[in-house]
Amino acid sequence: MAQKKAHEVDAWLRRPPESYAVVLIYGPDRGLVSERAKAFADRTGLGLDDPFSVVRLEGGEIDGNPGRLLDEARTVPMFSARRLLWVRNASGQKGFADVVKALCAEPPRDAVVLIESGDLKKSAGLRTTVEASPNAMALPCYGDEDRDIDAIIDDELGRSGIGIALDARQALRRNLGGDRLASRGEIAKLALYAHGKSEIDLDDVCALTGDVSGVSVDDAVDAMLDGKVDDFDTAFTRHSLGGSQAFLVLAAAIRQLQALHLMRAGMAGRNAAAAVASARPPVFFARRKLVERVLERWSPDALQRGLERLQSAVLATRQRPELSVELARQALLGLAVEGARLASRKRA
Repeated sequence: MAQKKAHEVDAWLRRPPESYAVVLIYGPDRGLVSERAKAFADRTGLGLDDPFSVVRLEGGEIDGNPGRLLDEARTVPMFSARRLLWVRNASGQKGFADVVKALCAEPPRDAVVLIESGDLKKSAGLRTTVEASPNAMALPCYGDEDRDIDAIIDDELGRSGIGIALDARQALRRNLGGDRLASRGEIAKLALYAHGKSEIDLDDVCALTGDVSGVSVDDAVDAMLDGKVDDFDTAFTRHSLGGSQAFLVLAAAIRQLQALHLMRAGMAGRNAAAAVASARPPVFFARRKLVERVLERWSPDALQRGLERLQSAVLATRQRPELSVELARQALLGLAVEGARLASRKRA
């Protein structure tokens, strides 16, 4: 099968064979997807700023006009031996998958197609098409593990010529890993902060870095549930500007509502504090008061309506990936307003 395991991807990208006409890079870590796509594009040897050699497309364009990608793939290059067709934000839509299937069946002679996509299920048409073709390669991108994070830290700090103390490294590692680009941004910011020093210490890490592995997602969801509309908007905006997928916030919100639904169902004859205390898996101690407040405000019907709204939003973002941030924000903001209304009613 034309695919690599997650730990094999970097090695493959160091010397990618020219025999593959289609390369799909996908996964939940959008920053890592983007970084690896850039690495592959660099390996083609084409001038990435040359519009005659590199054609950049959006997945939404192909969904609306499937023939566009086929036409570009069949176009004979004028000023280079071959062309790179770079498709970003590709969806799992059937129309797009059908176009890729046609390209895999009859590979273009003078072009290579590079596709960036978000997380794809094993059954997704785009993924199965690429994995089944001998002329295509699928490269998965998942969240960085500790050894990957250490390599990123060494790479970024090595460019600045700054070392890092062991305790500082351990603290920094705990705050990274959710998104590759966000992680690199935090390390680069830390290196700039410590400019002029020979080594970054624990105080530097504590003073400057935040948890980019997931706190912004949790902050957005917690603010939504608690009805703090402004706090939600700030957290969601920070998450979006960091380059992470809006789907991650929707998924986290769905998990939280499902957990709350289970706790709410077990509250018969018990108060919210007792339900939270007996929850499995246990609720993190810093969130217990928040969860208790939410359980007291949100009825089972309200939680169910919230889940249905979020599930509809997930479907909408897959159908219109170019509007994923706006669609996710609209759905989550609606629930934040509902949370504020419920909080107001409880106080009254």
